[in-house]
Amino acid sequence: MPQQATVATHRLVSSPVGRIHLVEQGDGPLVLLVHGFPESWYSWRHQLPVLAAAGYRAVAIDVRGYGRSSKPGDTDAYRMLDMVEDNAAVVQALGEQSAVIVGHDWGSTIAANSALVRPDVFRAVGLLSVPYTPRGGPRPSEVFARMGGEEEFYVSYFQQPGRAEAEIEPDVRGWLAGFFAALSADTMSAPGAPDPHFASRGGTLRDRFPDDRRPAWLSEDDLDVYAAEFERAGMSGALNRYRNMDRDWEDLAEFDGAPITQPSLFITGSLDASTTWLADAITAYPITLPGLLSSHILDGCGHWIQQERPTETNRLLTDWLDSLPA
Repeated sequence: MPQQATVATHRLVSSPVGRIHLVEQGDGPLVLLVHGFPESWYSWRHQLPVLAAAGYRAVAIDVRGYGRSSKPGDTDAYRMLDMVEDNAAVVQALGEQSAVIVGHDWGSTIAANSALVRPDVFRAVGLLSVPYTPRGGPRPSEVFARMGGEEEFYVSYFQQPGRAEAEIEPDVRGWLAGFFAALSADTMSAPGAPDPHFASRGGTLRDRFPDDRRPAWLSEDDLDVYAAEFERAGMSGALNRYRNMDRDWEDLAEFDGAPITQPSLFITGSLDASTTWLADAITAYPITLPGLLSSHILDGCGHWIQQERPTETNRLLTDWLDSLPA
């Protein structure tokens, strides 16, 4: 029977490089929730009480570099293996031996690699928005540099330290509002409009963001929460994750082409660019995610799945969690 949800609590726990801020709610099997860019633990505000009420110990973290977690000064302190060890350290600090891990956007990739590298800790993995793509192929920077032709793909745009910060930090709230709108189903530009994932040479990403509309899921108060965190902490910690993709490619060489065998879940939106760009990765799931138990493409949903469609996401998450072996 579902347990009565408890009040969410905030705490800091030790990680290999400092402290990780987390928000915890409920008792029972541990479910670790990992956010993406440019977000925080707050991205899981709709899931924490529901998972707690369903009998789970739901814990949402601020990833290293975000919110109230530590923000190392060195760019190379944000490599994937560091993120994996942060997650394992959180599980240990909470007094648990294992956990289910669920991630969205960059959090999906972090969750997938956590399950891959530390199967002793992470017994199941849920991926939202970004599908699992095993390590392989050319160096990532080479792939991204070839995308866009005369335009520049956002991952390449983020590579130079200080460049994206100079665009975002003078008006964090406005930039976030535009970025969220650009990738939300109800506010994204019509097909054929300039793609907000690319910048024209000499231009900025924000040039292509909607500036006249706000997604229905994003209230003024929600935007205030996100903006306050980045205004206080700056953007470099978040952007440094992108700046380590080549280092990750080197660090994870021993896992080239490796499948994730634990029980898994995948949810994405039909209007999320990742669904189209990485369609081959989804098709390959019988090989790359042999433990996949539940896979869903939400019709008419954009990138911010658990915030755009919280009720549906919550149902899919709890149904999958309830199906896992004890």
